[in-house]
Amino acid sequence: MIETLLSPRLMRPLFWLLGCFSLVMALLPKPPSTPIDAFGDKFAHMLAFVVLTIVARLAWPRTPIWIAALLLSLYGAAIELLQKIPMLHRDSDPRDWIADTAAIALALLLAQLLIHFSGKHDTI
Repeated sequence: MIETLLSPRLMRPLFWLLGCFSLVMALLPKPPSTPIDAFGDKFAHMLAFVVLTIVARLAWPRTPIWIAALLLSLYGAAIELLQKIPMLHRDSDPRDWIADTAAIALALLLAQLLIHFSGKHDTI
């Protein structure tokens, strides 16, 4: 049952939905408050990219890790570049991109450790 829920066929649309949601939230002039706001902006960035990375890994399990890391990091950089658009009234901060990339690396490392210790090396 859990393998069906985590299948690439279901994870791919979820990834695109989460990607669109994160982009909208990043570009809204005044995003809504959330409970995680209390932990700070960098925490929100890292949480978003950990989730995106895990879902991406489940959605495209055969994609080499370095390609997944590169594409997700470029997505984080693109968000920061888009936030430089003055009429969005957002702040672009390179440290946000660093937080995104650190979260991507951590999530991919954890995913690989789980795969290694689960004995399912042949699936990814």
